[in-house]
This record gives sequence, C-alpha cells and structure tokens, in this order.
Amino acid sequence: MAVPSTGGPRGRVALSTVDSIERAVEALCGDLSSIKAPRGSELNARSWATEAPLRMLLNNLDAEVAERPEELVVYGGSGKAARNPEALRAIVRSLLTLGEDETLLVQSGKPVGVFRTHPGAPRVLIANSLLVPRWATWEEFRRLEAEGLTMFGQMTAGSWIYIGTQGILQGTYQTFAAAGQVHFGSADLAGRTILTAGLGGMGGAQPLAATLAGAAILCVEVDPTRIRRRLETGYLDRETDSADEALRLVRKAAAEGSALSVGLLGNAAEIVPELARRGECFDLVTDQTAAHDPLTGYVPVGLSVEEASALRESDPGEYLRRARESIALHVEGLLEYVRAGSYVFDYGNNLRGEAREAGVEDAFTYPGFVPAYIRPLFCRGIGPFRWAALSGEADDIFVIDEMLKGLFPDDELLQRWLQLAPQRVQFQGLPARICWLGLGARAEAGLAINELVRSGRVKAPIVIGRDHLDSGSVASPYRETEAMRDGSDAIADWPILNALLNVATGATWVSVHHGGGVGIGNSIHAGMVVVADGTDDAAERLERVLTADPGTGVLRHLDAGYEEAVETARRYGLEAPMSRSDEA
Repeated sequence: MAVPSTGGPRGRVALSTVDSIERAVEALCGDLSSIKAPRGSELNARSWATEAPLRMLLNNLDAEVAERPEELVVYGGSGKAARNPEALRAIVRSLLTLGEDETLLVQSGKPVGVFRTHPGAPRVLIANSLLVPRWATWEEFRRLEAEGLTMFGQMTAGSWIYIGTQGILQGTYQTFAAAGQVHFGSADLAGRTILTAGLGGMGGAQPLAATLAGAAILCVEVDPTRIRRRLETGYLDRETDSADEALRLVRKAAAEGSALSVGLLGNAAEIVPELARRGECFDLVTDQTAAHDPLTGYVPVGLSVEEASALRESDPGEYLRRARESIALHVEGLLEYVRAGSYVFDYGNNLRGEAREAGVEDAFTYPGFVPAYIRPLFCRGIGPFRWAALSGEADDIFVIDEMLKGLFPDDELLQRWLQLAPQRVQFQGLPARICWLGLGARAEAGLAINELVRSGRVKAPIVIGRDHLDSGSVASPYRETEAMRDGSDAIADWPILNALLNVATGATWVSVHHGGGVGIGNSIHAGMVVVADGTDDAAERLERVLTADPGTGVLRHLDAGYEEAVETARRYGLEAPMSRSDEA
C-alpha cells in the first residue's frame, strides 16, 4: 500500500497522486470496525518518523486494542484517538504526505496545521482537552465536546501509544509487589487476597498483575462483555455471578498459596459494601473503575449496562446524580475495609474525589497508590517504559526481552516480569511490551534496541514511549503528585517543561493533555514517543530523549526535597542550579 512520495521542494505530494492517497486513506481507516495498523518493512508514509505515528494511531483503533473503535474510543470511558471520523481521515492523510522537515499540529483530535520545521523536530505535536483553568470543568468540557470543538484524550489514547491492557499491566504488577513489600515484607503475594473492581481498558490488567505477583484476587465488574474479553485474552482465570462462589474460589486458592483471578459479575457499589458488612477480609483492597468520568465510566446501582446507556442519553443530569450516589456507597464500603484493618488504596481514578463531591467527607482517609507505594521509584526516574514492533512480528519483542534480561541482570522484579510476560501476556494489535525502568536504564535500553534494528535482528523500527503516569510528566493531586513533600501537588509547570524538553531533545511526537486518569480539572500531563530505526541519528535522539524525559522527574522530586532524588541526580550528573550548595 506504499504511497508515491513525489512532490515539490518541501516534499508535499503532487496533485497526480491525490487519487492514490485517497485510496490509501480509505483502505487504512475507511471502516472503523476493521482498522489494523500496517505491518512489515514497507513504508506507506514518507519516512519512519511519520510511518510510526501513522501505525500507532491506527493500532490504537484496532478492535483488539480499543474498547469502542467505531466511536474512536480507545479506553478509559471516553478516551479517544481522534475527534471524529473526518478528523481521523485527515490525520491519516497528513501523515501519509508529511515531509521530513514538517510538523503536524493536532488540536484535540483534529489536525489543524502543517508547518515547515526541520528534520530534528518532532513530526507531530498534540494538545488534548486543554481548558483555561476557570473553565476546566466536566460541564464546560462536555458543552464544548457536544459542539465538536474538543475531545477527551485520556493519556495514551489521544497520544497514540496505547498498547492494550498490557500498557498498565506491568505497572499494576509493580504496585501490587510494592504493596506486598511495604505491608508484608515480600513482593511475593502467595497466600494473600485482593479485592478490587473494574475490568476495563485499565482495570482489566489487575487480575493478571495480581496472579503474576502470586495473589488470589476477586474483581467485580458490571459489564459481562468486559469479563468475557479478559477471559479470552488470558488476563482473567474464572468468572461467576455468585459472590459466594467467588469467595470460595479465592479463599481456597489463597489457602493453597495458589495464584487465581476471579471475575464477579455485579455492581461494585453493591458488592463491596455487602462484603464489608459480612466481614469478608482481604489483605489489599482497591478499585480501578473509570470513576474519573462518572457519566461514561461508572454504572449506577440498579441499572444494567444497557439501561445505563439509555439513561445517559435521555437524562445525563439524572445519570450523574445516580452515579455519584453509587460511588459514595462504593467508597463507604472501602472505608469499612479501612476500619477493619485491610490495606486500602486509591488506584488513581478519582473515586475518592467523586465520593467527596457526593458528600463522603472522609473519602480521603485512605491514600493513593503513588504516595503509598510508588513515589520512591519516581524519585529515581523509574516509571513505565514501553515499546511496540512496527514489523508486527512477535519475534521482535522476544528478541528485545532476551536482550533486556542480559542488560539488567540485577533487577529482580524486571527479571521475574520478563520471565513471565512472554508466557502469560497476549499481544493486542501490534506486538508490544512494557517494563519499568529509570534514569540511565531507559537510555541504555533505547540504544540497545536501536542496535538490534541496525543489525537486522529486529525486522523493522521500534516505537519507544511511555504512559503519561510517569515520574516527571504529570501534575495530578489525586494521583501522581498527591501528598508531595513540599506541598507542590497542583504545580503544573513540570509536565509542560517535560513536553518542551522532549520537543527540544528530538522526540518523534510529543503531546500535552488535560484530565487523563482523574478527569477534567484534576490533572495536566505530557507524553512522548521516539523511534528507534537503527540509524546514528536515532541513537543520538534516543540518548537525549530517554535521559531528559525521566531526568525531569528526578529533578521535580529533588526540588520537592526527596533524598532519593538528590542521590539519583548526583549519580547521573543532573544539574539543578539552586541545589549546587547542597552538592558541595
């Protein structure tokens, strides 16, 4: 399906190729129900720097990856990859014809301009859902969305680097393991039990992450199609609509020290409080429903998924009222578990914030997962690092797995992950992998991947990116920056600086979003992607980007007074001008 690349001095496509371009656009995204990213080493666009965002955008909308591709929704309730079908076609058309010295601007899922820049600049710059602070409310956002003026990009949906449920899987595993280490003295959760809810695009990682860590987990989910999807992809072991059967299975597995995940069909706002009233104990209790957007992500008590959809359309105000009432019930149940002695933590979906809005004054009695377990990692620049094989060949991922095993032999959690993931994780769309790496290790891994492409051991270029949930790329007082030591939770300069630095260091595409993870008004965050194509130029970019990107996280935490960050900055020679006296 390669597109002719003749044109004028700036490489714009000549008029004689318009018909072939339109045929290519139609083939790539004309039918939203059957979108697939191209595979192999043949270019459709003019270079790998534009082919990569093209493939990853389409991969986001692959039915194996996206929750509702016909609506352009990738995950997270309403997180979209493009504003509407016409905008999607225009983005694809632009990427097919974009020159190597040009940059495409995308405003909330709509391409709005192409400018001549230079070969070292990003090929795509994206801004999603950004609103002036006084107007940053769900109500105003939905009004503008209804007018066709914006879209909700979530995190990796609107930045074209979602890789399916695996995208959060290793981070969820890391969180469960860290909770085990903190509370039980071991990252091995064999014999331990977990209660949670939500099996959507993010929450669907929980059952497999828990069993990889050795636990027995009960996952409540209101949508039977999501339970079936997790069963089909191997993320979930068992399903039932009986709480008693679910409990029996989980208790038996824990008693035997066996790992098991059970999906229980039901509404968490009913089941969690009921289990608490019955005195059903769990070691860890959390939730990962899409409560950040209660209109599309949380089903009120008493409604089926179909009934909820009808009410959402007919009376969104009533839907929101009932959803928040249910969220309040859900959080009251979680608070009962706090009082019973379970280790309860919020998993970054703003459930506590929505409950407080609904009148639960002590909703924030239990902590978020970042201050509870992850912040020491963020201080060292450690966070989610992901890559996808543009060849479409699973073997390319397996080659990289083996390389990383040899590169980081002393990282025990990484070694366990790389041992288990090839056996347990099914690819969705383009083959991909994720792991958590920190400052220094990310650049080392990126350069090693580039050498694999250069040598031909990997059959086509590799896309390297990350979640926006990272060390220095987000300001989110209900999640990543909750309870910062210096009280700087809501300072949003850092993700903007992160995005600007990623542009300056030569990332292939860079994005800035609002509201991902926790909803409109509650976060600002940035994403980056860089391509390893085996060239010397790519090696220089990779070293710069993959050092600067986590480096901003280390400096953000150093500035907040975390000793782990001070030590990491010293080790890697990061310069923080106002801390020089401390380094003497």
